[in-house]
Amino acid sequence: MPSSKGYLDFILGQLSQLEDISCKQMMGEYILYYKGRIFGGIYDDRFLVKPVNPAKALMPDASYELPYEGAKEMLLVDNTDDREFLSELVTAMYDELPVPKAKKKKDK
Repeated sequence: MPSSKGYLDFILGQLSQLEDISCKQMMGEYILYYKGRIFGGIYDDRFLVKPVNPAKALMPDASYELPYEGAKEMLLVDNTDDREFLSELVTAMYDELPVPKAKKKKDK
């Protein structure tokens, strides 16, 4: 079941205190970026984040869930009504998120 645009808009609204949040739609789901780094996504109307140490520390009781079959487990964020918490979570995760790989230029 693809995620709804309404749920994406809700999460983006909850993260609106942060600058440079973006998303990309991919196969009915949404990948979320903070300052160009992937921190999580919306999968089947669930907000999941990468299980980096700061996220695990801020959500010690969070359940690990698969975003889709064959993927690595991610942490389910169930405290989506707390804007301050969500901003703190994403900001804390930033330094441990992988830097995007540079795209290779195609030779002409």
